[in-house]
Amino acid sequence: MRLLILSLLVLTGSLIMSCQSEKIDPPIAERIAHRDTMFNDVRVDYYYWLRDRNNPKVIEYLKAENAYTEAMMAHTKSLQEKLYREMVGRIKETDLSVPVKKGEYFYYTRTEKGLQYPIHCRKKGSLEAEEEVILDENELARGHKYFNLGVFEVSPNHRFLAFSVDTTGSETYTIYIKDLKTGRLFDEKIENTYYTLAWANDNQTFFYTVLDAAKRPFKLFRHQLGHDAKEDVLVHHETDDKFFITVRRSKSGKFIFLNLSSQVTSEERFLKADQPLKPFKVFQPRQYKVEYSLAHQGDYFYILTNQDAINFKLMRTPLNKIKPAYWQEVIAHDPQVMLERVEAFKDYLVVLLRDNGLKRIRVSDLKNNEIHFIEFEEPLYTVYLTGNAEYNSRTLRFNYQSLITPSSIYDYDLQTRERILKKKKEVLGGYDPANYQMERIWATAKDGVKVPISLVYKKGLKKDGTNPALLYGYGSYGISRDPYFSSNIFSLVDRGFVYAIGHIRGGGDLGRQWYEDGKLLKKKNTFTDFIACAEHLIKEGYTSEDKLSIAGGSAGGLLMGAVTNMRPELFKAVIAHVPFVDVLNTMLDPTLPLTVIEYDEWGNPNEEKYYWYIKSYSPYDNVSAQNYPNMLVTAGLNDPRVSYWEPAKWVAKLRATKTDDNLLLLKTNMGAGHSGASGRYDYLKEVAFDYAFLIDRILNGK
Repeated sequence: MRLLILSLLVLTGSLIMSCQSEKIDPPIAERIAHRDTMFNDVRVDYYYWLRDRNNPKVIEYLKAENAYTEAMMAHTKSLQEKLYREMVGRIKETDLSVPVKKGEYFYYTRTEKGLQYPIHCRKKGSLEAEEEVILDENELARGHKYFNLGVFEVSPNHRFLAFSVDTTGSETYTIYIKDLKTGRLFDEKIENTYYTLAWANDNQTFFYTVLDAAKRPFKLFRHQLGHDAKEDVLVHHETDDKFFITVRRSKSGKFIFLNLSSQVTSEERFLKADQPLKPFKVFQPRQYKVEYSLAHQGDYFYILTNQDAINFKLMRTPLNKIKPAYWQEVIAHDPQVMLERVEAFKDYLVVLLRDNGLKRIRVSDLKNNEIHFIEFEEPLYTVYLTGNAEYNSRTLRFNYQSLITPSSIYDYDLQTRERILKKKKEVLGGYDPANYQMERIWATAKDGVKVPISLVYKKGLKKDGTNPALLYGYGSYGISRDPYFSSNIFSLVDRGFVYAIGHIRGGGDLGRQWYEDGKLLKKKNTFTDFIACAEHLIKEGYTSEDKLSIAGGSAGGLLMGAVTNMRPELFKAVIAHVPFVDVLNTMLDPTLPLTVIEYDEWGNPNEEKYYWYIKSYSPYDNVSAQNYPNMLVTAGLNDPRVSYWEPAKWVAKLRATKTDDNLLLLKTNMGAGHSGASGRYDYLKEVAFDYAFLIDRILNGK
């Protein structure tokens, strides 16, 4: 045991920073046996004690690891500062968003040089009108190390603003109400709330969700302005621990939708927004493994559902005839095309879909039934629908970008099909997309499946195996990792890095089956797909084993842990952000956030087949006496999604087990949660730290 070292590292951090890094011993966590037995399998967890954040020794250990990390990275301080200045130098620090029209008002945000957070504003009547600042996040964040804005919902008459804030990173929000006419805050505040809120049409009533002990939004309440939150009416209590509650207002303003969803099942309830005191009505009772969502348009509900349609189909039914017998097919199921989102306007229906890994926009004119697609020129891109607040509009707004094309906001006339560029994000510092090349290549997975990889690099790259590379992966929950633009990544690309994204199974990049083939008892496909991507990059000469780095966060951190256990020799450096690495222990603890709802993602280890399968890949359980790459691991002390102790335990076990002298760092943000630093400048400092680690390990041959 070397707990004395922990104290010394904390107390003499400044001294250590000036020492030669090779003379510093890393913290060694105390080993205290904790035994669990299941299915006659005895597991001994020597670092279970790190779960108790009220134990002073736990905080002492985390601080000691932070001090060690700072010491070992001290020689990169100037590089970190240079990288930070580069990234800040690419952004337009004083800027504003494209205004969004809502009724008589134009809403937008702006940023100012030196300020960490946005300022929310509006103008009435025209963009030439006087600006009204309705919320300044910088004022709200004053005195807090962390700040995040949750809900931001203006009442239908534009008089009141309901907003929520989190100042710890725990994703537990407090709702406040502001009178935008007088500028005063209402006396009431509502604590322990989550991310969604919906106003009724009386401008006095709104609905919101609250959290249970496991951080699950499980109750829906109705609030009346001017009343104490203790008087709020419970509208729905979701007793099934697998289901989350969200609430939203339809674009038409006619309905409020209550969504009850698990990982694989959903149920919608609806309420006329003019009648907030009435009960919600069930649209279609939940059926296991059937998901659906609703949109309102005219005389119809549109239903996006996966019933007998793995990639979803679109149906519609009259408002007063909601039984499935009345449903009519609008877009049939296509096993090659995933329907992702429906945007309903008064005279148009817009569907965002995914075809062979790329997003497309389908437009239907409901007056004449004409259908067309919005086409894009680049072979590799992504597109998002954004800022479409008005129902009675023929303008569709979308955000288009690619690995080399900055975020570009377009207004598209759904009738004339004219496309107007409203704003392309300025990238300063001499950025020129003509200097870079992007492409999509395909790796062959262990079972013969072709896995796409998106790449960007400087033009003129020689495929001789000498290039450094960063391969990113996620591969869980059906979430796609689209090739979006990040000006930050060019701090690596301009130094010769190839930046690659592995679109591995477990994500939704190639449709719903792509997700199904990377979850539950097929989860290992996610890991072997990623390894195949790495091997392909090496085989094709983009990089080599001693130049390849990898990165992923959260469930992507699980990916990092799994592939590093499986093929440690394949990677030179690894960055694992808030990694979900203690999978078996977490999934055996139903009191933790997300555990129960995620039985449908990972499996319930209380069932023997899932117990053994999860144990076979859980990174913490599979650390072994072998050489590991250089590793940077991060954690957030207030993280409600991946508890800080998962990366802490993993690093402690790696230190005690691995057989190499490669660098292993644990960096815990003691005042934040899952997403790290909240301010835009603080965030860039974290990115600069990560990149300095990679450059030091890869380019400098550490």
